[in-house]
Amino acid sequence: MTATTGRAGRREWIGLAVLLLPTLVLTMDMGVLFFAVPYISTTLAPSGTQQLWIMDMYSFLLAGLLITMGALGDRIGRRRLLMIGAAGFAGASLLAAWSHGADQLIAARALLGAAGATVMPSTLALIRNMFHDPKQRQIALGAWGGILTAGATLGPVAGGLLLEHFWWGSAFLLAVPVMALVLLAAPVLLPEYRSTGRTGRFDLLGAVLSLTAILPLVYGVKTIAVEGWSLLPGLAVPAGLLLAGAFVRRQRTAANPLLDLSLFRIRTFSGAISVNSIAMFAMMGFSLFTSQYLQLVKGMSPLTASLWSLVPSLGVGAAVGTSSALAGKVRPAVLMGGGFLVGSAGFAMMTLVGPHSPLALILTAAGVLAAGTVGTMTMTAEMVVSAAPVEQAGAASATSETAVELGSSLGIALLGAAGAAVYRHRLDGALPAGVDGEAARTAQDTLGGAVTVAAHLPGRLGADLLETTRTAFTDGLHVAAVVGLVFALGAAVLAYRLMRHLPAAAPATPSEPAPEPAAV
Repeated sequence: MTATTGRAGRREWIGLAVLLLPTLVLTMDMGVLFFAVPYISTTLAPSGTQQLWIMDMYSFLLAGLLITMGALGDRIGRRRLLMIGAAGFAGASLLAAWSHGADQLIAARALLGAAGATVMPSTLALIRNMFHDPKQRQIALGAWGGILTAGATLGPVAGGLLLEHFWWGSAFLLAVPVMALVLLAAPVLLPEYRSTGRTGRFDLLGAVLSLTAILPLVYGVKTIAVEGWSLLPGLAVPAGLLLAGAFVRRQRTAANPLLDLSLFRIRTFSGAISVNSIAMFAMMGFSLFTSQYLQLVKGMSPLTASLWSLVPSLGVGAAVGTSSALAGKVRPAVLMGGGFLVGSAGFAMMTLVGPHSPLALILTAAGVLAAGTVGTMTMTAEMVVSAAPVEQAGAASATSETAVELGSSLGIALLGAAGAAVYRHRLDGALPAGVDGEAARTAQDTLGGAVTVAAHLPGRLGADLLETTRTAFTDGLHVAAVVGLVFALGAAVLAYRLMRHLPAAAPATPSEPAPEPAAV
């Protein structure tokens, strides 16, 4: 355990670089997969629901286990948990790379999510332990936030480069050498930290409830949106809500809860978590549409599409720089609310995108959307870690990451499900004559499936199928954009209301007193 006073030295800054490596890999992992979806659709032939689970299972397991793993790291040691997660993530990546069916890939993604849940809270909590000087900690957290943005930007490019030369499974292999390096460097460069106060019995029931509350709820919402009403998903939604209520009750009454709910009485803490969650819902929920549009509507190769996807990052860079420059002059409520208004303008532009729109339209819309949402997230990491007592840094960091991952996952699931539902509805009875049987079912499941079917149809029939399905896809994109627009506008109001008590250049500690560490 490091000293609790003083400024960080060379070892801490090198240790920060070690912590940023797994953070980069975990954020790249989702972007890498975006451009692999068409190849996975061709090779493994997943159904529409399976395709969404391939995308979502990683994030849902990660979100469902983050609070558990954050609390576990506070007890057994945050460096130890980081190393366990790094080893597990490397192994699960190998399993995903050589999956032979959609179900096997979904299972591998679940293992990746479980391993990732041990890594993310450990990185943020260790930064809190290593950097005690407020200015140094702000720089370190700024670097951590910058890596999140860099991972989201570089993931698609790395995926495009790999898919241009290798099979789709190669997209998962990026993590293996990075996690191996973490395992070698962590014992030398990172301090161990565990809370001396949290020594009571681990809340195993709370851990089970935190996971089981998320999965049935999301399964029900996704399945109903894509396939329509049926008994099992219809029962899953209320079951998930009941389990979520049971988890909250458990945390209020348990002698040794996973999460001290009094943290949420700190407006800075709860406000930052809410803002991050909604921002990720909007941004990640639409990233999948953009990547598929470039490849499946515009017909680009993965590499070409990934390089074009870098264009929106110019807007992100400008937004981050502007937010940092204005942070000392403009109140966070105004900056965050304004960022969401900018993001809503990007969603509005997305409703104008059609199958034959100029490429500049969707790239500009994606840039405006990302600039607004990412701009709001640059100020929240410091708010979260500074609001919580150091003894609960792991649990607090995990709570923040849970909100981010859940927001990201729900964005992909709900916006993706809305788009998929519209796609299937538009194609019901609208496929060109001559496309029937198994070919029709494949084309109606996903646009990737339709492109594969069209490549094997004779003459004009393939072109007609592509025109019909691409139009249906953009119709789904429009509906998802409207949903995102509503959320972005609501988030602008919420951000202003929750953060209006903070002045410009807010101090590291919140205006209201932080709670005492929970007695255990």
